[in-house]
Amino acid sequence: MTVRQETRFPAKATLGEIVRKADGVFVFPGFCDVHVHFREPGFSYKETIMTGSRAAAAGGYTAVCAMPNLNPVPDSVSHLEEEEKLIREAGGIVDVYPYAALTVGEKGEVAAALEELAPRVIAFSDDGKGVQSESMMRSLMEQCRKLGKIIAAHCEDERLLHGGYIHDGTYAREHGHKGICSESEWGPIARDLKLAKETGCAYHVCHISCRESVELIRQAKRDGVDVTCETAPHYLLLDENDLQEDGRFRMNPPLRAKEDREALVEGLLDGTIDMIATDHAPHSAEEKSRGLPGSAFGIVGLECAFPVLYTGLVRPGILPLERLAELMALAPRRRFGIPLRENDRCEWELDTAYEIDPETFLSKGRATPFAGRKVYGRCVKTVHNNRTVFEAKQ
Repeated sequence: MTVRQETRFPAKATLGEIVRKADGVFVFPGFCDVHVHFREPGFSYKETIMTGSRAAAAGGYTAVCAMPNLNPVPDSVSHLEEEEKLIREAGGIVDVYPYAALTVGEKGEVAAALEELAPRVIAFSDDGKGVQSESMMRSLMEQCRKLGKIIAAHCEDERLLHGGYIHDGTYAREHGHKGICSESEWGPIARDLKLAKETGCAYHVCHISCRESVELIRQAKRDGVDVTCETAPHYLLLDENDLQEDGRFRMNPPLRAKEDREALVEGLLDGTIDMIATDHAPHSAEEKSRGLPGSAFGIVGLECAFPVLYTGLVRPGILPLERLAELMALAPRRRFGIPLRENDRCEWELDTAYEIDPETFLSKGRATPFAGRKVYGRCVKTVHNNRTVFEAKQ
């Protein structure tokens, strides 16, 4: 990837370019997030495809992939058609690519209509739930390999949860909270990597949060397994030492130990971690108002992902700016086959400082652990398909 200085963004920039305009605005290829929850159909009080798309555009994204924990679950063509209709009605603010469920109702018991769904979806996932049965996962991988589709796995062994809701670490012990152990994540990853090697399935691991996951995926890549993975901004920048008694710090997987965060950054730098996704998961204010024990899992991230990452990783010299653009714009498109539309771009004033204020978000969700944080980087414009889909107020 190169950084060039020009007075204008070229009409057909190559995928690997960052352009610095004469006025100091940096122009990036449109970002791509392969892990968002737009909540429609079924939960429009949390978010809609329209509000989620507007939030994405405000964060510099021109393409997103919407997870299937919906009502109805897109486990058949007739169920998927309900989501497709809502995507069309959103008017193409950004490209929204739906996932289909791996299993009927995301219950992990019966395979969804994979063959019929495959041509219409970006990939398959039971996100929000892990496939608990090894034999079921093997069968799903064999089918997806034949169909040429990626499995994007939420890795969570429900036998190890024990009612936990934050990391099973120091903070949980000192404050009397129920913890979630790291093995509940890395155990299923180890199982699935073995199956992916045996079946040849293209396998993608969602939202990794712990050091064991990084090492397992690093070794699997050395062994030639067709695997990629993502992590999210909050796992790279926060850990259990940042926890507060507030529902905006409850997400799944949870914020883990400092050593886990450091391992994730290392994995980002050495290429083990392929991309950054937000896991944008909005809920109502009431659902996030019950503290750590009672709030719903999930936070929003589309509108603050680039500023917090630029401020926390690029400005201190930990991560090159070009590498951040690679992780947010280019790598996700390559893995999932998502095109960059002509002139898709986002423009950022990188020297502009401000505090993150969730009340300004275009998403219906307001819960972010980064509320009040001073950041640099203001999105001033997003262009998708040669149409301005976001422009900051002056």
